[in-house]
Amino acid sequence: MCRPGLTAAQDLMLVRVKMPPGRAHQFHRHPAMEEIIYVVSGTAEQWVGDQKRRLGPGDSAHIPRDVVHATWNAGDDTLEFLAILSPAIFEGPALVDVRHEEPWCSLIAPIVYPEERA
Repeated sequence: MCRPGLTAAQDLMLVRVKMPPGRAHQFHRHPAMEEIIYVVSGTAEQWVGDQKRRLGPGDSAHIPRDVVHATWNAGDDTLEFLAILSPAIFEGPALVDVRHEEPWCSLIAPIVYPEERA
């Protein structure tokens, strides 16, 4: 919805996510960005580090830079949320997947989606 090149924003990125039941944005971190998750509809199980909580419409979570986090659809309906990240321009990877690393893979077994299988 908002990122350099799409809008005039230089410091912000805004992504709208529609996550079907049974899906998740599994454990990962953003080395250069902090993030806010804002739930529009549905129910999220939001992990920030090793702490989890349920989020519903109107709830939000702040994820500091380089902190492992995950968002799981914890309901029977599509989860819709906004992810606001900053800065939008940086060096290095945007995302580091840690779902197969300890302690994260012991908290929740990683899901391998059909589209990830080669």
